[in-house]
Amino acid sequence: MSKEKAVSFLQLVASGKVREAYQRYISPDFRHHNPYFRGDAESLMVAMEENADQNPNKIFEVKQSIQEGNTVAVYSHVRQNPNDLGGAVVHIFRFDENLIVEMWDVGQPIPEDSPNENGIF
Repeated sequence: MSKEKAVSFLQLVASGKVREAYQRYISPDFRHHNPYFRGDAESLMVAMEENADQNPNKIFEVKQSIQEGNTVAVYSHVRQNPNDLGGAVVHIFRFDENLIVEMWDVGQPIPEDSPNENGIF
């Protein structure tokens, strides 16, 4: 169940429904580890809203999701617009009482030319 909630949270955020995503899935005790923003829910939510406003044609595609206990990892292809190669992103969520209480995210840009014949996904 947490795996579906994590994916739904990310899909709502990517579609610009950031406040709805936070209302549905984020615990009052939420904290995150994104190094570019304060560790509280409000600062990350505002940043996500600004990104959604700047990139209304964002494309978010889940490639894989994994759950172990109360932890969920979601591996995704995120593109800010249809012409963007985008990036590979992993979001890791910790749940408590069916709400997200902690989140980590790491990513890497997709290179134009890669020697890896298997691709990034």
